Amino acid sequence: MNKEQIQSAAFKEAELRSERLRILGILGFFALLVLVTMLRVFVFRTAPKTGSWPWTFVLAAVMIAYELCMLYLVDRALKARSGLAPTFWVLGVVLETSIPAFAVAFLASSQVDVSYRPVANPSILVFFVFIILSTLRLSPWISILSGMVASCSYICAALYLGWRPPVPGVSAPITQSGVSLNAVTLLIGGVVAGAVAREIRKHVQAALREAETKRELEIVHHDLQVARSIQQSLLPQETPRIAGYEIAGWNRPADDTGGDYFDWKTLPNGNVVVSLADVTGHGIGPALLASVCHAYARSRFSTEQDLPTTLERINQDLGADLTVGRFVTFVAAVCCPESSDIEMLSAGHGPIFVYSYPEDRFREVNAQALPFGILPSFHSDPPEHVHLHSGDLLLLATDGFFEWENDQGEQFGVLRVKESIRSSRDSAPAEIIIRLFETANAFSNGTRQQDDLTAVVIKRL
Repeated sequence: MNKEQIQSAAFKEAELRSERLRILGILGFFALLVLVTMLRVFVFRTAPKTGSWPWTFVLAAVMIAYELCMLYLVDRALKARSGLAPTFWVLGVVLETSIPAFAVAFLASSQVDVSYRPVANPSILVFFVFIILSTLRLSPWISILSGMVASCSYICAALYLGWRPPVPGVSAPITQSGVSLNAVTLLIGGVVAGAVAREIRKHVQAALREAETKRELEIVHHDLQVARSIQQSLLPQETPRIAGYEIAGWNRPADDTGGDYFDWKTLPNGNVVVSLADVTGHGIGPALLASVCHAYARSRFSTEQDLPTTLERINQDLGADLTVGRFVTFVAAVCCPESSDIEMLSAGHGPIFVYSYPEDRFREVNAQALPFGILPSFHSDPPEHVHLHSGDLLLLATDGFFEWENDQGEQFGVLRVKESIRSSRDSAPAEIIIRLFETANAFSNGTRQQDDLTAVVIKRL
């Protein structure tokens, strides 16, 4: 995480919440200290009557009042979603970590020999409480500063009590070396706390990074769901009504959005044009291109009557939107009421299956032109004319069905598509498509759908 991220509002909030927890820890410590002192003085009566315990209460009260003020400032910063000045952290460290040194210098028991007061004082342990809690400030240099202040202030308290540094080559009492050892220990404690604070900081940063990533993914997922709902709303909601035919379509993208679509449109002369398109790839990019292709095709089918001319115009419109390596396979079939003939033109889409009910056999129709986006100009062979008898059907499907692999790496294939159509030939077109999907899904044996699935069945009644 870089510097800009570290200074982000999320990290500042985490830093303030950690500081709030640290202050509550200090308040809890001083409350416990007051309780223990009261028990020693008034219950167990182990404290000397002429001792310094009254000043312990005063010192604890001052510290509690100070920490409550600090807590107020932190809470106010949290509500305002703002940070605190660097001086807040530095002055807090200096003032808090110096308190135990004050206790060592002025609240030492009079029953302890003067030379032992710098080392035989429980207040020294309070230094470590502040050093340990400094790790919650999530800053290594703050913890190191805490150890340095503790070491220096302790030496100052010892000097006040009459301690003098040992001189090399001159014998000295054990108290002299004890003070030095304590000071070094406090300094090392600050360095160790700094290392711990650095690790805590890393974990906080990682948690914030994970939370931010999760939030961004949730936003993306929400946007994709919106895109999916919009894309699905572009698909026909009702089957077309045309005498002599029953038509159904079905679509299931591999991701939240897909690059396939089907459509039908009733022309002014009463004919119904059925179209199906497949943009290379799947996901949000192909989904946008599919929506663009859908719009162009609808517009052109409203103004053009000739299939080759219509597809040529769609290719021109779509060519400016397709990047290098992108293309669209497209097929359009025109059904005339009460007519057994269907005029069909495919731009790179195939195979297309024509099933003859009386003969119980399939015929495959290949494409008459290249897909959209391959060449700037569109050239095609004459449209295919398909004659359907009663019970015959025409299947337009994307390659997601044929190429769906099972857990053994075997594709569903054309033969299984034909067998599925044959087994459900007496059903309605919508049921035929559902049976095709269920058969392919069962064949996959649980493998993930890798490509978009789209199918349209035109059945002659």
